[in-house]
Amino acid sequence: MMHALIVSRPLATLVTLGASGLFASHIPMILEDDGSQFGVLKGHISRANTQWRDFVPTVDALAIFAGHQHYITPTWYPGTKEHGKEVPTWNYVVVHAYGPLKVIEDEQWLLTNVEKLTNIHEAGSPDPWRVSDAPEDFIRTQLKGIVGLELPIQKLEGKWKVSQNRTERDRNGVVDGLAKLNTPESLAMKALVEEV
Repeated sequence: MMHALIVSRPLATLVTLGASGLFASHIPMILEDDGSQFGVLKGHISRANTQWRDFVPTVDALAIFAGHQHYITPTWYPGTKEHGKEVPTWNYVVVHAYGPLKVIEDEQWLLTNVEKLTNIHEAGSPDPWRVSDAPEDFIRTQLKGIVGLELPIQKLEGKWKVSQNRTERDRNGVVDGLAKLNTPESLAMKALVEEV
């Protein structure tokens, strides 16, 4: 379930500790099975982004993957009309991946990473673009502007807060309320609440 969320929502918030304090960047990451318990995350950032230079290698990095989320109004709970003792909340799905961050400047590693990332996200296109569609010298120049990152996952935590702490009656109210909103995000959260 946690791996599936990482794959379906690959834009990570990468958080590290450096000399200037906490630093966060938003980068797409690929989850690869390296034979370990949780796998390894691979991505890249701009060489101009100082995060790759300013982090404490002895402190684990944190990659946060956010799934669906939605505000839950107390008006969806039947108890609001009966006794008024309800409050709003927020439903969300999130995965936290922790591990030591490794910087990679190898051109072949970078090219492979960019090709995999591109192929994954172009797969659904009727006319998928490939890295090889661009001139080779142009791609080599672009690769000089990025730095690779690997995060072998040492600890993986997931949190699914999707009204599972509520009664079936309350969950039904949440499902009805989300259905009436009829937005892509409300319908996605509705499906998660129904899975409980």
